[in-house]
Amino acid sequence: MSIVAASGKVVVSAQPSSPTPVTCGDAAAAVLPLPISTSDDRAYYMDAQGVVRFMTVQGEIGRATTVPVGGGRRSMFAVSPDDQRIAVIVSDFTASGVSLRLYVEDLNGATNHVEIFNSTGAFGLWPIGWHGNDNLVVAKVPSCAQGGGQFCCGPLELHVVDPATATRRFTIGGPTCVLAGPPSPAGAVCENNTFTVATIYNWTAVQIGGFPIGSPTPAYLSPDGQHVAVVSGSTTAIYRTNTTLKLQACGWIDSTHVISGGDVQQQPRIGNVTTGAVIPVAVQGTCAGRLPGGL
Repeated sequence: MSIVAASGKVVVSAQPSSPTPVTCGDAAAAVLPLPISTSDDRAYYMDAQGVVRFMTVQGEIGRATTVPVGGGRRSMFAVSPDDQRIAVIVSDFTASGVSLRLYVEDLNGATNHVEIFNSTGAFGLWPIGWHGNDNLVVAKVPSCAQGGGQFCCGPLELHVVDPATATRRFTIGGPTCVLAGPPSPAGAVCENNTFTVATIYNWTAVQIGGFPIGSPTPAYLSPDGQHVAVVSGSTTAIYRTNTTLKLQACGWIDSTHVISGGDVQQQPRIGNVTTGAVIPVAVQGTCAGRLPGGL
């Protein structure tokens, strides 16, 4: 895991042990997010033992807390922007789906622990992040991977909930609004079920923009809500500009820079949406979050 600056510089890196794979009754794979969360100034990551550690852009690395893991169990988490609270969804996967519970507690010392939701069925939840310190965002997801396809195994809806009671305040996404990428502080992008129109929603589920598309495609909303990075093949077009970058964006670093992921065949790169310049990054991997990390 690495933190990368808009300049392409790798600021700090760590190599945690990866959590073990989880299946639904030794059949289909459980649908899980990357075990990473970001606050205003820290990136948090979980190892195979359920230890949540953090790193900062100053190079500090430390231990924050632990979450339950083991067997068919996986915990997913989101730390509040001010580093004070952590929301944890503990999921136990079986052949019939997932049983889960959602709790929120103080990040330091696990005090003020509150169990706020539980469910069992074919759909699970991911803690996506916090909108401010008073709204928790969770995603409804299929519990187990079935088949494939571009939008088979990710968030179906985003729920803005009260972190004290889990009372739902707003919903973004649904059967006629397919979420096209991870949300940003400005909201989220979804596409209609014929994949002809992309719509931008803010965090009160109000439409704030839209544009035509020609096919299902990843679309990433900039942190300031002014642009959308729309991926097509090996390029990324920036909505509301004439810029097309020669990379496959997987997220935003800030409101003027996007980043692409990479593997042994593909070098990660950063694209400047103002100038069109593209620079390489000296680390492999995919997008996992941004700093500051609040939604």
